[in-house]
Amino acid sequence: MGAQIRVYRQKIASTSSMKKIFKAMEMIATSRINKARKSADAASPYAVALTKAVSAIATQHSIQHPLIGQKDAQHRRSAILVMTSDRGLAGSYSSSILKKTEGLIEKLKGEGREVQLYLVGRKAKSYFDFRERPYERAWEGNTDSPNVEMAVEMRDALLEAFTRPYEEGGVDDLHVVYTEFVSMVTQETTILRMLPIAVADARNIGEEIVPGERLEDEQFKQNAVFEFEPSPQEVLDALLPRYIASRLYACLLEAAASELASRQRAMKSAGDNADELIKKYTRLMNNARQAAITQELSEIVGGADALAS
Repeated sequence: MGAQIRVYRQKIASTSSMKKIFKAMEMIATSRINKARKSADAASPYAVALTKAVSAIATQHSIQHPLIGQKDAQHRRSAILVMTSDRGLAGSYSSSILKKTEGLIEKLKGEGREVQLYLVGRKAKSYFDFRERPYERAWEGNTDSPNVEMAVEMRDALLEAFTRPYEEGGVDDLHVVYTEFVSMVTQETTILRMLPIAVADARNIGEEIVPGERLEDEQFKQNAVFEFEPSPQEVLDALLPRYIASRLYACLLEAAASELASRQRAMKSAGDNADELIKKYTRLMNNARQAAITQELSEIVGGADALAS
């Protein structure tokens, strides 16, 4: 009985230590979520402004650009950028992204396309390394606190692949698999088709470009025509790389907030489970102690009766 009690005491001590770690990680994740959300909100106006400018140029001028989609374009090879986490202890965060990625790969291959993979986070890298499946490039570090430099580096690598001829290993389109932050309890794994850019008709955002009522065709031509300096082509050439970088950075920020929210929720659940285990082990230890005391009393009474007889 004494050995059994010692085992329960060791389990209670180890579970209590783990509970402290879970609580600390929960508090760290909670504090960093607010920073990630503020960064995402701060980057949003810049991305919106770029979107408006690109839409205005593309719909008001007959400009051909390799990054803007054409209806008759062929899609023979696709690139997929997979955004997972560097660390675990975040529930099903990374596994949901990888599952979504596998579904997208299967769909693209079913359409007769080749697939090139670009990975973000150690979880994605270890997943494909373990299965000995090739990928073009991987980025590790800072998945829960991304920076602009990381987004620019990704943009340069992806644009190089997109502008490269198909015969030299280039890709025809780019999909991003990441997790969109909806709320503290809801994060949605999302597939974003980033390249080629499908620019919306500027009339659809006319009320944002020109404040007031939604503009009809004739009003749009009269009131929502913009002049660009030095020229629409040069402005578009300068804006599109910045637009891609801003979209990638926004995805990284959304993924970071989602990762932290998943980790906070997972650590809270782990802490609650640790509490339940401590209660269970304490109850079992008390039962074992009571059984040991009862056995000792029985042995004393039995010895006394033997001496009396």
